[in-house]
Amino acid sequence: MPNVSKHNIDQVGAIAYSRDHGNQPGVVFLCGHGSDMNGSKAACLHAWAQRRGQSFLRFDYSGHGQSDGDFLQTNISDWTRDTIDMIDAHTDGPQILVGSSLGGWIMLNVALARPARVAALVGIAAAPDFTEDLIWTPLDDAAKADFKRSGQIAMENPYADSPVIYPYHLIEDGRQHLRLRAPLPINVPVRLLHGMKDAEVPWQTASRLAEQLQSEDVAVMFDKTATHRFSEPRQLAQLERVLDELVTLIAKTSPAI
Repeated sequence: MPNVSKHNIDQVGAIAYSRDHGNQPGVVFLCGHGSDMNGSKAACLHAWAQRRGQSFLRFDYSGHGQSDGDFLQTNISDWTRDTIDMIDAHTDGPQILVGSSLGGWIMLNVALARPARVAALVGIAAAPDFTEDLIWTPLDDAAKADFKRSGQIAMENPYADSPVIYPYHLIEDGRQHLRLRAPLPINVPVRLLHGMKDAEVPWQTASRLAEQLQSEDVAVMFDKTATHRFSEPRQLAQLERVLDELVTLIAKTSPAI
């Protein structure tokens, strides 16, 4: 378990985080929806950063893990705000954002809001627009009407017996942040890793995202055996190789580092 500190955000409460100081570029890990900073990918990145001596930040969004907040009352805007606040307060210099699932959506929002701070992006089964494309759109008219009327919907949880509850305000808020509908003025190196056995977020999402990014340094990497978790040893080793490459690339293009 990492050493956990708390960062207070006005009218939000405490955000739990763990920071290791080190070399730039730093790495910031952004977890998935309903996950936290203690998962296998976060642990892998922490060990990688320690070996290399890189700065590393991980944290729990509001409503997640050890942070304050009600999970069902928070949304994409809240988690984007959390991330920007944490980067502003607890990192220095250029950062590589590594976003898993929901985190792959949040990293895009942050890259648009803080372009001077973001040196590269790594998406792991990145799920931009999932609220619209994967929750709302597949529903028939009757289910949509019931969702709006009740204010929430229960959907099958592939990782637990209890269903996942999605509040309707999450759908409404997500529409302010849709990223697959128009070109994205993001011009840093981007690496998108996605498993072709991902049953939660279609692997084609990575291709759709690559098409919208303005950057010409975009690589999409598919693993034919990987699921949405993308956390088998071979897949984590691939993630480490991608980060090694990006750190070297950024060091060459940013002489001040």
